[in-house]
Amino acid sequence: MALVNQRVDVPVVIDKSLCIDECTLCVDMCPLDSLAIDPETSKAYMHVDECWYCGPCAARCPTGAVTVNMPVLIR
Repeated sequence: MALVNQRVDVPVVIDKSLCIDECTLCVDMCPLDSLAIDPETSKAYMHVDECWYCGPCAARCPTGAVTVNMPVLIR
């Protein structure tokens, strides 16, 4: 069984293979400051488990690296 490098139960998932080093577009768009740049990898990640599912982080990402996992009740 393969290990998962990133939690999959968080509302926002960042595909590190698509994330641009030191790009802060998604981080800047988050009204809750839930996203941050990892100083070791220079990639975005969700550092707190709080999300309004508003979506600007995903909409602003130029590579499509950001996915907002909306709960079924919100869809």
